[in-house]
Amino acid sequence: MIDISPDLTSKQKRALKYLLDNTTTEVLYGGAAGGGKSFLLCCYSIITCLQYPGVRGLIGRSKLDALKKTTLNTFFDVCNQWNIKSGEHYNYNAQSNIITFYNGSEIILKDLFLYPSDANFDSLGSLELTFACIDEANQITEKAKNVLSSRLRYKLDEYNLIPKLYMSCNPAKGWVYNNFYKPNRDNTLPNHQKFIQALVSDNKHISKHYEEQLQKLDEISKARLLRGDWEYDDSNDTLINYDSIINMFSNIVPTGEKYITADIARYGKDKTCIFFWNGLQVSQIVVLELSSMVDVANKIKEIQQREGVRLSNIIVDEDGVGGGAKDILRCKGFQNNSKAVRGENYQNLKTQCYYKLADLINRGQIGVSTNDIKFKELIIQELEMVKRTNIDKDSKLSILSKDKVKDLIGRSPDYSDALMMRMYYELGLSTGRYAVL
Repeated sequence: MIDISPDLTSKQKRALKYLLDNTTTEVLYGGAAGGGKSFLLCCYSIITCLQYPGVRGLIGRSKLDALKKTTLNTFFDVCNQWNIKSGEHYNYNAQSNIITFYNGSEIILKDLFLYPSDANFDSLGSLELTFACIDEANQITEKAKNVLSSRLRYKLDEYNLIPKLYMSCNPAKGWVYNNFYKPNRDNTLPNHQKFIQALVSDNKHISKHYEEQLQKLDEISKARLLRGDWEYDDSNDTLINYDSIINMFSNIVPTGEKYITADIARYGKDKTCIFFWNGLQVSQIVVLELSSMVDVANKIKEIQQREGVRLSNIIVDEDGVGGGAKDILRCKGFQNNSKAVRGENYQNLKTQCYYKLADLINRGQIGVSTNDIKFKELIIQELEMVKRTNIDKDSKLSILSKDKVKDLIGRSPDYSDALMMRMYYELGLSTGRYAVL
């Protein structure tokens, strides 16, 4: 006999209430490690499958191997607690990674990692789901979440249900912070979304030894995993406030003089990033795969002519192959290692421009208009890498080198460099409406 009587905390009960109502479509249960997030995920999945015969759910995580070693074991634990027996009430196929219940309901286990060969998550194909759960949602991309959400339509009308997406994660800076934690903090979270803060203290079943182990972690890890702190500060060397980076995509800034900045691809994996600016607002982003200098120059000319940009307001990086585009266009060239202007105490012009960019972003004076989630995610990731170096040394101000950034994120910071070059004009190197002398 199946006895579904989960012993839930008050927060788990609240989350489950949202998952079973007729208005909430997305629930994020986020916070400290050991807060019972994965346990609730399994409870909800089992309850739904048993209550509605023939439905289909999905439990996903970035990597399938991690999912099977963690979340799947929690699933088995919940089944044991409720006397739900393998071979009688459900079967798990380790080859197909599908859990099938006696009433025809099933749960698909799926990795949601962004593979270069499947950038659009075609692996989800024409899959139709009744509900979906994502464990450690901070480890996947927003696009993966959105694609998965678009698959929630199976048997909903038959049972008078609405799409339901449950997500769990530890505190992290990224789309979960931007879309759930921050709006909840600011009281702007839409009614169809709910955020629940998880704490270790919420879980009365947690071992005292578990908390003791968390106490031994470094301060940042303790803030995230023990205290469930979403406002943790990664380091004291960060130049740009994270919330200010996020706000760029909703900032409304004055329009004015028009500019084009372009970071030219140097190697096979690099991208050419072309930004069209109206004042301090990025109004268009064009990204080209490895292209000839002629093709790059022609694309810039196309934007210039269409938008009416003065030649003097076009700047491309002059280092490496970018010099070829400069020669064709006869525009301004940006040399990263040029001396800082006005004798200011910066390692080079690039560093000076990044400090200026950081200042304007932190003051809410830079805007970026884009509907492309991928562009947004890449820009955020790169701007997070704008960090001071040699803080304790009495030397010129410096930032993390491009090579170091590439080592950390696995690619060149092409988007942030295109943003940075716009500051050439803000430093008074060319007369403009926004020049700061």
